[in-house]
Amino acid sequence: MPTDLPRAQATAARVIREEAQALLALAETLDGGFARAVETILAARGRVIVSGMGKSGHVARKIAATFASTGTPAHFVHPAEASHGDLGMMLKGDVVLCLSNSGETPELADLVAHTRRFGIPLIGVAGRPESSLLRRADVALLLPSLPEACGIGVVPTTSTTMMLALGDALAIALMEARAFTPENFRDFHPGGRLGARLTKVRSLMHTGEAVPLVPEDAPMSEALLVMSQKGFGVAGVTDGVGRLSGIVTDGDLRRHMEGLLTRRAGEVMTRSPLTIGPDRLAEEAVGLMNARRITCLFVVDPEAPGRVEGLLHIHDCLRAGLG
Repeated sequence: MPTDLPRAQATAARVIREEAQALLALAETLDGGFARAVETILAARGRVIVSGMGKSGHVARKIAATFASTGTPAHFVHPAEASHGDLGMMLKGDVVLCLSNSGETPELADLVAHTRRFGIPLIGVAGRPESSLLRRADVALLLPSLPEACGIGVVPTTSTTMMLALGDALAIALMEARAFTPENFRDFHPGGRLGARLTKVRSLMHTGEAVPLVPEDAPMSEALLVMSQKGFGVAGVTDGVGRLSGIVTDGDLRRHMEGLLTRRAGEVMTRSPLTIGPDRLAEEAVGLMNARRITCLFVVDPEAPGRVEGLLHIHDCLRAGLG
């Protein structure tokens, strides 16, 4: 059966508009309960246990993962598994965040009862103010009463979109309250593109004896030897007090080929080379190298201009997932 493309496109646009409108309604209806939820989680000594059944459960897993990656220890507990032993994962000092659009999900009953029995703070998210979940919760987060975007009112669409956005809002509010930094985020994301983008130059640069350096008065025979031994195709040239005053590259060698071995490094070098600080992002260094069509950057201390701390090569950035 051929697909009615115009109709499919119209349906997609309608669903997206309805869900977008639901998010705007959610933003408008946030009240003091949201702030209390943030305060409750910040006051917890333990973790945030996030739970939900069905589609709400899938959203709960994502919320737990977002919390954990932004400085709020959290994990997902399946409500049915909780009734068969996983309640032991919840301890005093934890906070429980339960998601249920109806607020009457039977599989949540044992988990909710456990929080009441042991005095574990419970934050409920539901779409019905008189639901069992919100009535029993310490903090109730009410979703706006809006129809699902499916057209028949039964497929979790609008409700789960609002849950997901509310979870993101909680995570970011907590992140800001904890003064969570890009460095903290990098600690939780050492792999993949996100981690690579937050890697600092000092994490990738070569240091110490690996850095090819020669003084300005070094004969070019010595500079060539250093360039060959270190394997970067470049040598940094330092002045009388050890500050970087220039670099010698393959291009400099070609430009001074005649009588090269009779010259000194200071005569052949290119002055005032492009450098970068150790605490700049490696992604920025890649951008500089690509723009200048170079393969190396000397890393210098921004508080002591010219003092060499290391050397960053484009291959190190590529191996880290940048470029």
